[in-house]
Amino acid sequence: MKKTSKLTFLESLIIMLVMFGLLGTMMIALKMTPQIPILLAFTLLMFYGRFRGFTWNELQDGISEGIKPGIIPMIIFIMIGVLVSAWSMSGVIPTIMVYGLELLNVRFFLFTVFVSCCLVGIIVGSSFTTISTLGIVFMGIGQVMGINVALTAGSIVSGALFGNNMSPLSGTTNLSTGIAGVNNVFDHIKTISHTALPSAIITAIIFLIAGHTSANPDMSSVHHIINALNSNFFISPWMLIPIAVLIFCAIIQIPAIPTLLSGSITAIIMHIFIDHPSIKTISDQIMNGFQLNSPDKKINAIVSGGGITSMLSSISLILVALTLGGVLLKMGVVDNLIGKLASQVNTPGKLILTSMISAIGVNFLVGEQYISIILPGTTFRDNFKEQGIQPEYLSRVLASGGADINALVPWGVTGIFISGVLGVSPVVFISCAFYVWMNPLLTVIFAFVFGKNYNPKKVSAPKVSQKIAQELN
Repeated sequence: MKKTSKLTFLESLIIMLVMFGLLGTMMIALKMTPQIPILLAFTLLMFYGRFRGFTWNELQDGISEGIKPGIIPMIIFIMIGVLVSAWSMSGVIPTIMVYGLELLNVRFFLFTVFVSCCLVGIIVGSSFTTISTLGIVFMGIGQVMGINVALTAGSIVSGALFGNNMSPLSGTTNLSTGIAGVNNVFDHIKTISHTALPSAIITAIIFLIAGHTSANPDMSSVHHIINALNSNFFISPWMLIPIAVLIFCAIIQIPAIPTLLSGSITAIIMHIFIDHPSIKTISDQIMNGFQLNSPDKKINAIVSGGGITSMLSSISLILVALTLGGVLLKMGVVDNLIGKLASQVNTPGKLILTSMISAIGVNFLVGEQYISIILPGTTFRDNFKEQGIQPEYLSRVLASGGADINALVPWGVTGIFISGVLGVSPVVFISCAFYVWMNPLLTVIFAFVFGKNYNPKKVSAPKVSQKIAQELN
């Protein structure tokens, strides 16, 4: 991005520290909603940028450029609000809950949730879709079973992001592959599996142990919920058709928005034939969410939700976060910090550690997963070439430190999405999203332990003595 004046590295560092200090104090210490602290940081940054010589038009261009990557995710948020409402009113979500409550064992609940989200994530290639479908169902089942909310949310997020990493259909997987210069997406998946699979196994063991230490649920309460769902909804295997439509669309690689619309429309058509609601009722529920009005307040709370309005708070947070990120990019703050780091690397371990820190840093500065992949990827790609390191190791960093870590950023697009869909604060699920912590950590550890093998030429090339080399010359 072109800038009329350039901030120094020290200025960029001070801006970052002040911004994090301000956001941390207001969001954590004062427990303010994220939109206001971010908006305040953006306001201060705008006036400082003007003071340093940027015109108002340039700063507004930065806003536009910052928001642009978030337009499709925001539309997807709206489509997911529609999907959740459609699946609730038609009985899709209640049907899955009934079958889940009848089949799941509380001792293996967290393990089952993690593995199920892994498999569905690989099939559909979208952590957002996995979380907004299976995630909502499992949160409801976990609530009935008395499972810790943080552990349930953590198992959903961990499984969804592992599936996203390992799916050739994933948008972030393909973006990481392209930015790093990897020729084949399966080469990237093979390389990331070296850290992703051990991380997933460790995570599965943690959830298996955690599940066995969970308290036994009140089975009379579980049976009561099943009976209440059966009396208020049409529970049938036929109600799984919208799920099959969603999975089919994902398998044949239809983009996220038409895929979500297909799942919603199928559910609404079935709802019309089964329950005969008025168009006005359907319209209100799509906009404001489905509300069950049964005598049982507990079941009302479990199955009600969704709707376009349920996503507006999350969308507003994405807007202000991307606005702040766009101005930071326009002023060169991110480029300065990443550029300084790039000049300090001379070994595979240091290079991968620095790339990982940069991806994580961009996540916290900008809050957008695609930018967190693109910026570090384009900045460090030449460093990887200079050291002869295969590009698959860069794409592994971008996927784990760029795409995955975004889920741990309270003002990140993914973090906001998870919080809004699952109805839990980011502070709740962040600590239990074990896979998301583990994969970047193993990526860095493996780089220092096995980094010498990342350059195939150095590994395979025979050692030639200095004397022979001189004779050859």
